[in-house]
Amino acid sequence: MSNEQDVIDPDLYQRTKALLEPGDIELAGVIVHTDLGNDAEAKLHEATIEIGDVIAEYEGVDPGDTYVYSGNDDPDFGLNQHQGLTIDGDEFVWECQQLIREEQFRIVFYYEADVDQDGLVSALREEGYTVEGVTTDE
Repeated sequence: MSNEQDVIDPDLYQRTKALLEPGDIELAGVIVHTDLGNDAEAKLHEATIEIGDVIAEYEGVDPGDTYVYSGNDDPDFGLNQHQGLTIDGDEFVWECQQLIREEQFRIVFYYEADVDQDGLVSALREEGYTVEGVTTDE
């Protein structure tokens, strides 16, 4: 897990933490800092899928049993907001928002807090991502 001293973007970290509570389910999250700009949408999509698959594995869901819902025609969804849902039953696995900060994308993921947060953050770092874990108990 991240602590306040290791935070790359304190404002984004605090906004992410605030979105984790209160809700119907307890959530945790990660902020993924990329070097991708507006001209790298294909790579952004690829990274989103890859990170979502790692989250699914930590949620105990086979990534092959999930799909990404982007909600392009859904008025409740914003642009660059996506959900990982199970194919069988449309159950929530993760949600993300792709945000531009300082001309580079930051991908903020939310998922149920029952995962091994430290293990997930470590796994994403091993994949080469710059990641901050966010929970409500920090």
